[in-house]
Amino acid sequence: MIPTARRSAPGAARRGAGRASCHHGEILQGVFLDSAGRGCAALVTLPMAGPGSRAEFTRRPGTPAHRLTVLPTDRTKAARAAALAVAECARRRREPPCGGELSITGDIPVGLGMGSSTSDVIAGVRAVADSYGTRLAPGTIAGLAVRAETACDPLMLDERPVLFAQREGRVLEVLGAALPPLVVVGCVLGGGAPVDTLSLPVRGRDHPDARDDHDVRACERLRSLLRRAVATGDAALLGEVATASARRGQRVLRHAEFDTLTEVARGLGALGVQIAHSGSVAGVLFDPAVPHLRNRVRECVGALTDRAMPHTRTFTTFPTTKEFPSGPAHR
Repeated sequence: MIPTARRSAPGAARRGAGRASCHHGEILQGVFLDSAGRGCAALVTLPMAGPGSRAEFTRRPGTPAHRLTVLPTDRTKAARAAALAVAECARRRREPPCGGELSITGDIPVGLGMGSSTSDVIAGVRAVADSYGTRLAPGTIAGLAVRAETACDPLMLDERPVLFAQREGRVLEVLGAALPPLVVVGCVLGGGAPVDTLSLPVRGRDHPDARDDHDVRACERLRSLLRRAVATGDAALLGEVATASARRGQRVLRHAEFDTLTEVARGLGALGVQIAHSGSVAGVLFDPAVPHLRNRVRECVGALTDRAMPHTRTFTTFPTTKEFPSGPAHR
């Protein structure tokens, strides 16, 4: 629950708070057809509980709207989103937009493809809305996020798996109620060096977002398989889809460790792998019902570490009281 803003005297500063979670890269990413048959770049993210962004916004009624500051000062996307949220909330309240101070804190690694910028943006938008004593619908937040950062992740939605058009801020399909149960052993590739997502090509023959009928057919096939995996709780089929999507993504990302990562997964009887489409975070996917799970997870952590793919954390897609080994790389 996001707290509602306290009533205060006219002209007084009004404070609001917001939070947003992150994800662990993608299960599926590519170009898919919407209900009108138009090709759209879209993705399905792998949710991860725990890390997130927190924001506080102090609204200053009576100050010019351009006097909106952010700390840390490099969170420019969050600042843009906050200004857009102020304009939206002020319009709804029939008040003039005003300035204020936005502060962002969090524990999401930056540049690894875990949605850190979108998490900052959504937390900031929610903090602004809270300072106005209102809530914005997920679709509205998605629209503001796209305007602030060109593309966004579906972190403003609930945890249902969705195919999300990240450059348009809209859901193409709700795939089901929940992902099949998975245990994910996370790691980072490329030594954990951040990826500059803005430097990645937007179009081009070798980019998975390029509209090509053969690519679209391949993506639609994976979409159909993922839909079936979610509907039937088939973790093995989900692993096949995630691995196929990750392999397609290597046409752009070209991670030198990708083949080694898949070899480690195959050797330990994992379901497959998943990789962030715009970063270096990756995961080895296990069926939680596999025999000797804890030993396999422990061996996987060691194998990844020995091959210069630092282990970050091990998590599940379902509630559990079990503890798994976690590494320091996420810090």
